[in-house]
Amino acid sequence: RPPARGCARPLLSSFAHNMAPAKKIQKKKVVKKFAIDCSQPVDDGIMDAASFEKFLLDKIKVNGKVGNLADLVTVSREKAKVIVSAETDFSKSYLKYLS
Repeated sequence: RPPARGCARPLLSSFAHNMAPAKKIQKKKVVKKFAIDCSQPVDDGIMDAASFEKFLLDKIKVNGKVGNLADLVTVSREKAKVIVSAETDFSKSYLKYLS
């Protein structure tokens, strides 16, 4: 007997039982890099790039915990440019929120 109209039934086919098991796919490590150019505020004397780097190190959350950076997130500084590189899920909007 065919299914009634509007009835949501999963479709099962016989060939699904004969398929080979799925292979595990290894993900590549994706490193996201963000650069924050602080040259204007540093030149004007409004802020210091070193203190901003320390602020980011203290305030960035990884897995819901502050100060849990480990090797997943690194913060470095080149003159007036602060570079944040992350090997985990990290969004640009979160970085904008902190800055």
